[in-house]
Amino acid sequence: MPTLASRLLAWYDRDRRDLPWRRTGEPWAIWLAETVLQQTRVETAIPYYERLLGRFPTPRALAEGSEDELLALWSGLGYYRRARRLRAAAARVVAAGGAIPSSARELAALPGVGPYTAAAVASIAFGEAVPVLDGNVARVLARRLALAEGAHTAAGRRELAAAAARLLDPARPGDSNQALMELGATVCTPRRPACERCPLLDGCRAAAAGAAESFPLPRPRPAARRERLTAAWVEDGSGRLLLARRAAGEALLAGLWELPTVAVRGPRRSEAALAARFGGRWRVGARRAELRHSITFRLLEIELRTARWQPDGVGEPAALAWHLPARARELALTGATRKLLARAPA
Repeated sequence: MPTLASRLLAWYDRDRRDLPWRRTGEPWAIWLAETVLQQTRVETAIPYYERLLGRFPTPRALAEGSEDELLALWSGLGYYRRARRLRAAAARVVAAGGAIPSSARELAALPGVGPYTAAAVASIAFGEAVPVLDGNVARVLARRLALAEGAHTAAGRRELAAAAARLLDPARPGDSNQALMELGATVCTPRRPACERCPLLDGCRAAAAGAAESFPLPRPRPAARRERLTAAWVEDGSGRLLLARRAAGEALLAGLWELPTVAVRGPRRSEAALAARFGGRWRVGARRAELRHSITFRLLEIELRTARWQPDGVGEPAALAWHLPARARELALTGATRKLLARAPA
């Protein structure tokens, strides 16, 4: 009689999606994919993964490349700390001789490599029999066990990790882990799970109770904080656009480029705030566009206004620089600025 693990693998062999990182056994490509996929839908991740792997085909290429170029390629993907930590981890690998660690324990010692990424890379690239526990896997197993808290508690994570280990085929640990992730992504989905297609239906307590969508309970999330901002659209006589670079020490979006932005609304208040932040003399005029943009637990309501800026001394502040619009779109832009550039009328 087929075991649950063998049934899961048979389903995966038959029904899995053809994804670019599944066509390689190269550890760096797998590590890069797992990093890009964090907090990101597969459809969004694919073009980023392909561009990043094309430009940085090895840890050495990333470690020796510029952070600005990395962030520009990453722009729009969000969670930029992932990119910086991946580069730091690549530098550490290069400094240690260039070989990517093959065990989950060693991988987890690298910057930005958490338990999930370490287990995924170790099992898929190196065949270590270690289970993974991401959101998709946690949902599948929480429903199978009818575990309401899912992975929201330490006890829940331990129970789910043990269940994942029981489904791991030691001869194909990487495929076993990917099969569980694939099952959660395509069959045991958050809404309207296709239980009739599930290879693990037998013994699933939530499905037997007709309550699959009730497990696990959603994790409480803080309410989004609303922020009202003004972004300035400043062009010079050559058609160049004025952009501001966020300080390296800022908690969010450090080092990225954006339209000069302040946390006030209205022309007069914006002029004073822009002068206080960037220096010079500002004149803020007509509204060009409006945007609502979510980032972590913040809801940004941004009013884009045409503005003029005149420096009040010799030279320009280091945070400000002029860029042609075509060149600006190649920079590491904040997600909100990328949207504003696309939305603002010519």
